Amino acid sequence: MRNKALAICLLMLLLNGCGYTTKALLPGHVKTIYVENFANLIRIEEQTDDSRMYRGYRPQLEFDITKAVVDRFIFDGNLKITDKNSADLILSGALVDFKREATRYDANYNAEEYRMRIVVNMELKDVKNNKVMWKENNFSGETTYRTAGSLAKSESAAIDDSKADLARRVVERTIEGW
Repeated sequence: MRNKALAICLLMLLLNGCGYTTKALLPGHVKTIYVENFANLIRIEEQTDDSRMYRGYRPQLEFDITKAVVDRFIFDGNLKITDKNSADLILSGALVDFKREATRYDANYNAEEYRMRIVVNMELKDVKNNKVMWKENNFSGETTYRTAGSLAKSESAAIDDSKADLARRVVERTIEGW
């Protein structure tokens, strides 16, 4: 009898699952989104600051971020990209930091590995209810890359990976709420 009760409990747990779902956690009226062009708030005159030695500036990075986010929403498929006037949600954002930090050195103190991070501030607004759904500051996408060896990657490829990671996180934050 005890084994039967245990088997029933295990079966119930398996059928119930852990509660995770890939279904969107958005209100029912939300079907479309407009992604505004990200602004670039990185101050070029601060680039030579000794305390921010590895801070970088990449021309047009804010447009590349916007494109990556839009492409990720299209790939995800939960929200349809639309124009500003007919959107249920409006995502606005600003690029606030782009940095590359050495994380690993060789015996001669030459950097072998870097962490690249793209940092943005964002806000998602529900247009119909005229309500801010969430606001995130210092939201980032990142990657690590090596400059030598079999796992070497170019800085350009690392930027692409960081943009893709940021876009994935933005869509997850919008769709799943976390």
